[in-house]
Amino acid sequence: MRTEISQFQNEYRLSTELTLNRELRTIFPFFAEARNLEQITPPFLHFEIADQSEIHMAAGTVINYALRIHGFPLTWRTLISAWEPPYLFVDEQLKGPYRYWIHRHSFEEKDGKTVVRDLVRYQVFGGKLLHELMVKRDLLNIFAFRQKKLLELFS
Repeated sequence: MRTEISQFQNEYRLSTELTLNRELRTIFPFFAEARNLEQITPPFLHFEIADQSEIHMAAGTVINYALRIHGFPLTWRTLISAWEPPYLFVDEQLKGPYRYWIHRHSFEEKDGKTVVRDLVRYQVFGGKLLHELMVKRDLLNIFAFRQKKLLELFS
């Protein structure tokens, strides 16, 4: 398990790596179901998918979410900009709390296990000060919860 945040020029990059004890054919379908994101998001975000209809994941799919960040209600809209099952998908913020957010999810099978990697490139409103005071800690907590939950689900 690994998570780190670095700064590259004018953007931040969060990267994670987690090895799950299951084959890729078991892991990817979990991520292909958009509503499963609710399970791996910490309760303090009050995160839910706002779309009532069934979501078919594919390049071009738009998904709407409702959540709370530090008690403030927000809407978040993402676009699935790349969809290459079972190895990769990318979601990009169309509307939300970041200047921009591009999240690359990748999956690799090794020795019957699946390596799950996230690379998020983002910018925050409020710049470095807000990032250091709140955003960095929040993202580390969110992704730590996510990794713990995935280990519980696929142990």
